[in-house]
Amino acid sequence: MNILMIEDNAEIREGVRILLEGEEYAVTEAENGSEGLKLLDSDTDLVILDVMMPGISGFRTCEEIRKVSNVPVLFLTAKSQDSDKLMGLMAGGDDYLSKPFSYSELLARVKALVRRYCVYKGKEEEGTEDRYVNGMGIRINESYNEVCKGDKELALTDIEYKILLLLMKHPKRIFTIQNIYESVWNEPYFYVSNGTVMVHIRKLRLKIEDNPQEPKCIRTVWGRGYRFG
Repeated sequence: MNILMIEDNAEIREGVRILLEGEEYAVTEAENGSEGLKLLDSDTDLVILDVMMPGISGFRTCEEIRKVSNVPVLFLTAKSQDSDKLMGLMAGGDDYLSKPFSYSELLARVKALVRRYCVYKGKEEEGTEDRYVNGMGIRINESYNEVCKGDKELALTDIEYKILLLLMKHPKRIFTIQNIYESVWNEPYFYVSNGTVMVHIRKLRLKIEDNPQEPKCIRTVWGRGYRFG
């Protein structure tokens, strides 16, 4: 697995590199956003991205990454406010870890993001019959993790894909935010997780709805949660 680490602090870069290489990850280092964007390629399985860097900020770097790749992005930052976390998610980040952090926590999040991304990119063995989920003009090919609306293939992040698949497999069923978070992130739910789910739902609607301001596919059931159709 290939990890790109964009961090201006050389000591943090070295410590994280040693940790990850000990787990047999291949680590490429960059000390700023501009350099990191040049090193990003199709073989990258995860980006670890500092928020506060000279030049291009981590948020802006993530926005540029999202123009060309759905690779998961893990933010590292000295800021711990919920508003900063939401900014990271809105920029396209998948997870957020505040400094100082323990290596065990970092490694757990890295493994979770890489595992989800491998499932997202993975293909079934040759000869396996394609499995489709259809609804509201949207088709998911589970065998190849492809999502199409009409004849157009949609570029979803792995989190967006998992949320959509969960909802489409159970049309009309109402999922609470806690249901969605625990099913997709496979982690215990905390109240702060509400904002995480809501941001991803909003970004997903921008990609699948004809009019995201009046969604017809992913509907809000006030006081209860979300449902598909």
